[in-house]
Amino acid sequence: MPEPLNHTEPVVITGMGIISALGRSAVECLEGLSKEGTPPAAPDIPGCTVTKPSFGAELPSGRDTEKGRTLALAGHAFEQAVNQAGLEVSAGERTGICAGTTVASQLNDIEFYSRYRKGTVESYDAVHRYLAGNPAEALKRDYGLGGPAMTVVNACSSGTDAVGTAMAWLNSGRCDAVIAGGADELNRVPLSGFNALGILSDSPCRPFDADRDGLNLGEGAAFLVLETLSSAKARGAAPMAECRAWATASDAYHLTSPRPDGLGLETAVTKALNRAGISGKRIGFINAHGTGTQTNDRTEGLVFGKLFKSSVKIYSTKGHTGHTLGAAGAIEAVLTVLSLQRQWLPASRGYADFDENVGIRPVEKEQAIHAEYAMSTSLAFGGMNSVLIFKRYNSEGDR
Repeated sequence: MPEPLNHTEPVVITGMGIISALGRSAVECLEGLSKEGTPPAAPDIPGCTVTKPSFGAELPSGRDTEKGRTLALAGHAFEQAVNQAGLEVSAGERTGICAGTTVASQLNDIEFYSRYRKGTVESYDAVHRYLAGNPAEALKRDYGLGGPAMTVVNACSSGTDAVGTAMAWLNSGRCDAVIAGGADELNRVPLSGFNALGILSDSPCRPFDADRDGLNLGEGAAFLVLETLSSAKARGAAPMAECRAWATASDAYHLTSPRPDGLGLETAVTKALNRAGISGKRIGFINAHGTGTQTNDRTEGLVFGKLFKSSVKIYSTKGHTGHTLGAAGAIEAVLTVLSLQRQWLPASRGYADFDENVGIRPVEKEQAIHAEYAMSTSLAFGGMNSVLIFKRYNSEGDR
């Protein structure tokens, strides 16, 4: 058995893959952030009665969706990340997979459940699809991974928490490399659920705007190859950024709403800064959760204003992608790293008018920046608040 790794060894990103309404690759998604893009439209889902706009993703032609759309999205992003990293996926125990999701191809068999209740079931294929719909186990099986596999179902922080779990595996010495991320498809069940909550907008969402009236759901997937710096160097892989810290905190206030004073998010942000060993002044920008709902944006605005004053630039990418649920944290992690690499920020699409109750003005125009650190935040049902901090990688020695 290999000796445990030094838990203080840097964790770096060597590959990323993504698919969303912005595009089917990191290059396409980065380019899409500087364009108006296609507006959200009514979902094209059989049996779905919700017509409020959402952001769909376009899978490449020929991509197999037999096992479910979520797994197809996941496989597309997974392959991109592994290929970019030049990582040879094998059955060895030192490479793991951690995937975040909420739907996970497991809610696509409503007709089966209806027939089952009526006693008219002719085939149990739907049960087999359900059992095979665990994203981490499916990716492990399909690509021959031999290390640990975990699916994180932690509502809208799932993708962020999957990356954080991967960091924990690497820091503990359990793995040399982990492919971590999230995937979720547009599905009639969450569309109906969010519609019943009254938080879906009738128009393109407007994060942090005074006239915001709700969110748009979206779909997609993103995965990052995380590995120890020594593993990357041994493979000759070029780090793209460093995963400096992850933290999570629960405010246990309400099933669907964040605590009004933002204590849970404030705790998570403070813990992440402490783990990164930096002050808030060193954060160059924040890719906020920024859903466009009244409570989320007000809570984030309160916390960011308290902890960072006006020293940090803030934006939301959900005006481009919609809220992709379990994939959101992973998609936003990739977009955050791309902005950090390029030293550039997109406009926060949908924002126009300042809201005094939010108290912050997100980035209104795309702009060049000089940032060493970046933060991505995720707020989830159940009172979950999760934070990632990334650092720009400098191969000259000063990470």
